[in-house]
Amino acid sequence: MNKISNRQAICDVLVEKAKNDNEIIVVCSDSRGSASLTPFANTYPLQFVEVGIAEQNLVGISAGLASCGKKVFCASPAAFLTTRSFEQCKVDVAYSNTNVKLIGISGGVSYGALGMTHHSTQDFAVMASLTGMRVYDPSDRFQTAKLIEALLEDKEPAYIRVSRSATEDVYDENINFELNKANRICEGKDVLIVSCGELLPYAKKAVEQLHLKGISAGLLDMYCIKPYDETALLEMSKDVRLVVTVEEHGPFGGLGPITATVLSTHLPKKLVTINLPDEHLITGTNHEIFAYYGLDDKGIVETVEKNRSEER
Repeated sequence: MNKISNRQAICDVLVEKAKNDNEIIVVCSDSRGSASLTPFANTYPLQFVEVGIAEQNLVGISAGLASCGKKVFCASPAAFLTTRSFEQCKVDVAYSNTNVKLIGISGGVSYGALGMTHHSTQDFAVMASLTGMRVYDPSDRFQTAKLIEALLEDKEPAYIRVSRSATEDVYDENINFELNKANRICEGKDVLIVSCGELLPYAKKAVEQLHLKGISAGLLDMYCIKPYDETALLEMSKDVRLVVTVEEHGPFGGLGPITATVLSTHLPKKLVTINLPDEHLITGTNHEIFAYYGLDDKGIVETVEKNRSEER
């Protein structure tokens, strides 16, 4: 069982790359511990900035550093980074096109027991609405590491959501990664499941269980919420009768609605979205919340079977 979280994977990459690049700067809002960035702060104290619990300052300072040529990664809980500092993300980062990588730690319902104040079930929609902002939700440590390595090579703004707990490995060291290209995990003839982030391992298990039930299911990892890989979706869904999206997000503006827009425009067919409801969620661990709302492998399988039977 993997014990390395995606946030730790980010730190590991930054620590390694900063050995030969003093332009890499990490900025935190009293979040170095929860972001697993303490090793970076200890190793490169002159390349680390602590602003305290002040998310608006966090983003503004990050944009200022980026305007001076620095490669800035700023980290804060997704629930606060994408709400309290939204204006700074819009104006200082996206509109100003600064080289700031916004890391939303403990995204989705990672802070399950703390309730709705700490959930970020709107971050895909909010950040994707900004012109010039890319949005990513990597699944495991291997994909996260490849994503950060790729983002170090460009100068465009980006928002990266990562979970709090370690995610089950979907990939390995030999992952075939291309920035802004969805990963086609397996093909299917009956149904295509599109997912990302912490729910991708559940989707993968669901695909395996569906195959045992005689249902041929494909799986597409759409870690790049924006820019959305339309080509991958259309090619993988052209022969199936049902497409199902699975995301740790509310029903508006996330993976499901974006997928619906692409399909309705280019390839109309039945689409079912599995997501968190538009309501105040139950309190519990993230895994308990996933199970309660049908986002785990059991829930995904049941949704696929129900919707396939309705077609007959």
